[in-house]
Amino acid sequence: MARSAHAYMRGNTIKFYEWLGSLKSNRLPQGPPIWICGDCHIGNLGPVANAEGEVQIQIRDLDQTVIGSPAHDLIRLGLSLAADARGSDLSGVTTAKMLEQLMEGYAAALDGESIDKEIEKKDPKSIRDLMHLAENRSWKQLAKDRIENTKPTIPLGKRFWPISRQERREIANIFQGEDMRRLASLLRSRDDDASIKLLDAAYWLKGCSSLGRLRFAILLGIEDEAGKTTDYCLMDVKEAVAAAAPRDLEAKIPRDNGQRIIEGARQLSPYIGDRMRATRFLDRSVFIRELRPQDMKPGIGQLSREEAVKLARFLAVVVGSAHARQMDPSTRKAWRKECARNRSKNLDAPSWLWCSVVELLVRHEGAYLEHCRKYALDQPSL
Repeated sequence: MARSAHAYMRGNTIKFYEWLGSLKSNRLPQGPPIWICGDCHIGNLGPVANAEGEVQIQIRDLDQTVIGSPAHDLIRLGLSLAADARGSDLSGVTTAKMLEQLMEGYAAALDGESIDKEIEKKDPKSIRDLMHLAENRSWKQLAKDRIENTKPTIPLGKRFWPISRQERREIANIFQGEDMRRLASLLRSRDDDASIKLLDAAYWLKGCSSLGRLRFAILLGIEDEAGKTTDYCLMDVKEAVAAAAPRDLEAKIPRDNGQRIIEGARQLSPYIGDRMRATRFLDRSVFIRELRPQDMKPGIGQLSREEAVKLARFLAVVVGSAHARQMDPSTRKAWRKECARNRSKNLDAPSWLWCSVVELLVRHEGAYLEHCRKYALDQPSL
């Protein structure tokens, strides 16, 4: 997490909500209790494919999903955009314009603006390039990116570690079940009655948010009637733990964390939610999904002022669309009005969003530098 301020922010969801909880409670608008992402930063929004192979930009990580306040997603996204603007050496004026367009895009989504229409109208180049790349990716590219190997094995090393015999037996048992077999054969090009074979499995060391949790990469072979492997699929098995995002206390949410994540994904990101399953692994809750070539983590890189402002609006449309599909027209209208509370005359970003992001950014920068100081003390050669 010492690599960059943005990496530190992505890995500190718990701290984000601690800081957010310390702000004045009356500052934030009271939104309708709906399924929210809970960790709505730039890296968790990107291309995903449905079972038919269609690709759309949706929320792609739902570990923190709960029924809660939609304002939390907007603040988390605003903080992420502000941190990214600083990383791109953009001015504070540009950050202000990004937050302004975040609210404009979110309001447009509540009014019925579609994601595809937004791409057509505003044409953010970074998103257009990302979609083009996602739509043209193949299994070989997925294998090289994820496991650095196009052969039907998972190479052990820095990222992939060997698993125990007990873990391998448990994995084999899981994928012998009918529900998991159907998940593996879900894609249109695969036979519904196809059999699957466990080819390889490894513990997957991936991302600071997964440290200390069970996570496995599972390589399956799809076989025809003659027992010949005709296709491969890479499954991601990830432990589901309690969400840091605060939930609405009156909402009915599945107790099992895996089931909670599946339900939130189906509500917020149906393309990916319909391709996920929850189960138990060694008495722990896990969720499973097939990694598709089109499922990409966005690599935005350095942004120009114009592109940063366009990106902010577009990502807000994505989040707004995920929220809006859970509301009826009257609820959307009331929430849109509430979001606009305390807007200034000269800037369209309401004060609750601007003040929250500024205060959180200050705290985040201080905590990041302190983290780096401690890291440097442990690295005498630096």
